[in-house]
Amino acid sequence: MKKTRGSGKSMKTQSTPAVRASISFPPDLYETLEKLAKQKKVSLAWVVRDAAEKYIADPSAGGNSSQ
Repeated sequence: MKKTRGSGKSMKTQSTPAVRASISFPPDLYETLEKLAKQKKVSLAWVVRDAAEKYIADPSAGGNSSQ
């Protein structure tokens, strides 16, 4: 079982510990994600997780169907 770093507090929406990842974005994409997070009044991490979950559910909606 993998160890995860953090405060040990569990998130209400997760039943298993989260795995941390470091992701780099082009500046324009990062700005867009920040604006979207502010509009929705959520964290940038929430926006990225939501997008990833939607992509996994329907990869063809990701815009790059060649993979």
